[in-house]
Amino acid sequence: MPRRPRQHGPHADPASDPASALRNAQRGERLQRVLADAGVASRRACEALIEEGHVEVNGELVTTLPAWADPAQDTILVDGRPIRREKPDNHYILLNKPARTLTTVEDEPGADRRTVVDLVDHPAAPRLFPVGRLDFETTGLVLLTNDGDLANRLTHPRYGVPKTYRVKVRGRIDPEAVGELEEGSYLADRKGGQTTGASRTSRVELAVLRWDGPDTWLELTLREGRNRQVRRMLSAVGYPVKKLERVAMGPLRLKGVARGSWRVLAAHEVRALRRSAAQAERGRGAPRSSDRRGPVSPKKGPTGRRAGAGGGCSRDRADSATTRDQRGD
Repeated sequence: MPRRPRQHGPHADPASDPASALRNAQRGERLQRVLADAGVASRRACEALIEEGHVEVNGELVTTLPAWADPAQDTILVDGRPIRREKPDNHYILLNKPARTLTTVEDEPGADRRTVVDLVDHPAAPRLFPVGRLDFETTGLVLLTNDGDLANRLTHPRYGVPKTYRVKVRGRIDPEAVGELEEGSYLADRKGGQTTGASRTSRVELAVLRWDGPDTWLELTLREGRNRQVRRMLSAVGYPVKKLERVAMGPLRLKGVARGSWRVLAAHEVRALRRSAAQAERGRGAPRSSDRRGPVSPKKGPTGRRAGAGGGCSRDRADSATTRDQRGD
């Protein structure tokens, strides 16, 4: 159970309040970044850990942000366990996720379902966490790492790093539905288990690949990651998903890795991922209302034209925050 934050009287001397020192931006780095650099989880997941009361600095429970800390001087605990003072070596694993596998580090207490980490026989596996999330039945590319900074850049909507999916839907999709998907769909927003409204998704880059009897194969590229977004968008236009596979994340492609297998990323692949996030942050890779370009080459649909033309430390706690923060597609 998270501890309650220590209460301070309204007339307490700020100099005697340990928490006040953590609000001094000159004392070090942002606390969530310190945790991410120590390999606890992605930066956004670390923010959730802090706000939920799992992080202490020098014996003081920290539950509000912003907060700053010096990892060389401060004693920082996550659920009572000290983080690494030295920045760990970073590891990057590409996994071809099979169906019926959780994109998480550990299953819920009392359950015993297979996770993506269970499939990775690597010395660093106990320190790795998945970047983003694929739902239980979705297959394809999952990146695992202990590099919290890169994980944040690859998943935060601000950076707009594209993720590409190959999808089989029920029915032969029509141009009107294609146009609606490309322009963005309205999906319900939820917070704390409650619907808080609806908002429009970002533009989607879409190509019809082929007909498959009464069904259609598509390729979609997204630059955001709402909960089960691909399935919800396609269902909203009347074409429920039958099969869903992630085939790319930025410049990284799912090639040469059998389902359920994994490989270590080459150094040039890690550099390419970092460049992809940096370009998006500077605006060169960010989607624009008039921009239909992306990493997926335009493909001809069965009608002979491009689709839509004219269509208008405590790993259980850290993992829990990560899976809430990084949505399944």
